[in-house]
Amino acid sequence: MLADDNNPHIQSGAFSSDLHRPKAWLDKLTGFIGEQLPHWRDRFGRLQAEAETVLSSQLCAHLNSVARKTPGWDILQFRIEEPDDVRQARRIDLIAAPAGEVIWIEGRRYEDFDPLLPIECKRLPTPEGRTRDKREYLRVAGGSTGGVQRFKAGLHGASHEQAVMIGYVQKQSIRAWVGRLDWWIKVFARARILGWSNGDRMSLVHHDVVSRVAILRSEHQRDLGLRNIRLQHLWIEV
Repeated sequence: MLADDNNPHIQSGAFSSDLHRPKAWLDKLTGFIGEQLPHWRDRFGRLQAEAETVLSSQLCAHLNSVARKTPGWDILQFRIEEPDDVRQARRIDLIAAPAGEVIWIEGRRYEDFDPLLPIECKRLPTPEGRTRDKREYLRVAGGSTGGVQRFKAGLHGASHEQAVMIGYVQKQSIRAWVGRLDWWIKVFARARILGWSNGDRMSLVHHDVVSRVAILRSEHQRDLGLRNIRLQHLWIEV
């Protein structure tokens, strides 16, 4: 029995020494996720799927497997459908969090339970449905379930200044969606939809036509007196 153990110094679940990372490390983490997208899509044995929840679950499993075997990233775990760390009634599609480590970034402490990076996932195009909005990647008219919209409103990631959106491009091309979403944002700005301006437009940073992935960036003002949030958009044609 444990009570009879003569060694009182055994500890279970102890953390290693604290790890300190600069804020720019989150960009490297985003890069790691982006690099893995084509490997996940083309991975042998991955069942083909269309549903966002299935795709995100598969991606989460892949990222965990790779991170566990990759020095430098083995300090991380990925989880799906996690409560937001401020608005806990709301679920974030995917998060990166420490795995048995304490990670400090710019004076903020993160443990296993704390999301380092919130990630929202969306299909392009939005699935058809009576309650769906074709512009759901950005915003939903009369609702609060739009991807970018959630971050702008502080409904997701209110305690973060960086976040990621993953776009599963299922029809047409990345190039076509870059143009379409840019047009929609300009329409929002011209229509003076509350909170939207041309400053919300996304810039294309990188587009690999061979692996069919792209990186876009955008920065958004937020409600509730929150600081701006910078989004990196990782898109993959699936």
